[in-house]
Amino acid sequence: MRLIRLALLLLTAGIQSAAGQEYPNRFITIVAPFAAGGPSDTVARIIAAPMSKVLGQQVVVENVTGAGGTLGSARVAKAPPDGYTLVISGSGTHAAVEQLYAAPPYRALDFESVGLINTTPVVVVGRRDLPPSTFAELLAYLRANEKTVTEADAGVGSVSHLACSVLHSLLGISPTVVSYRGTPQATQDIVAGHVDFLCNQIVNIVEHAKAGSLKAYAVTGEKRSPMLPEVPTTTEAGFSDFKLTVWYGLSAPKGTPAPIVMKLNAALSAALDDPLVGQRFAELGYDIVAAERRSPAAFEHFMREEVELWKRVLGAPKPANLR
Repeated sequence: MRLIRLALLLLTAGIQSAAGQEYPNRFITIVAPFAAGGPSDTVARIIAAPMSKVLGQQVVVENVTGAGGTLGSARVAKAPPDGYTLVISGSGTHAAVEQLYAAPPYRALDFESVGLINTTPVVVVGRRDLPPSTFAELLAYLRANEKTVTEADAGVGSVSHLACSVLHSLLGISPTVVSYRGTPQATQDIVAGHVDFLCNQIVNIVEHAKAGSLKAYAVTGEKRSPMLPEVPTTTEAGFSDFKLTVWYGLSAPKGTPAPIVMKLNAALSAALDDPLVGQRFAELGYDIVAAERRSPAAFEHFMREEVELWKRVLGAPKPANLR
């Protein structure tokens, strides 16, 4: 019996090794689970070309949108674990999914962690003619006008939804939420003045804030963003409990062989070391993670910590009757 087990282990190891040696022999798809032009789409497209160079095969980006990013992520969760279908992962689509849905189509850890990509703060913004001038005034305004104020987000599970959910919890309010299919549409409507406020990533806000087409009240990082240096942090504004960092990673279907995961990780890390990639992310307000945080093991550890974080923020896990 021991000999049979040993033979099976050796056979499995041999198959995985062969898979790693032959991979890739065709194009690779990265699924961006939100609309074109949104943050996950932008991140995917920035890393795709330099990863293609390292892997020797084209890396293409496909937008699979809907259900707060879970449609695209579910497609990848159910895809063959062969390294040819990947997904841009994040807080809402992965770490918080079991707290957001009574019957999520997958679990947070139903993926192989390829690598963490970058982080960025959230910016709280309002339409340009919203009465408050400071973040402290905005908080008072939201409390006083809870029943009439409107908030935009990009759907359940999006960064904008999660960030403002934390703000709601801290303030003890339940404003009217207007959900959109993606971040670009939500941002467009707050610029047009159709909704009152939004919690969003700096990449989606900076140009509008600089143009004066909306008001930027505060950023959630530990320090001011060089993209909007005049905008105070939430700590500076006297609301230090509201700290939130947005992150993006690259994930593969569960069961993807380790040699393939390592090849993808090496290609991702090389892409992040590309000066043009670094410059592009910096221009958008993203901080590329340090080399020691990029390994699959480091990302897996980070993901587990994020799962626990959102359990605390959003409450006990909902029944996980997976579809």
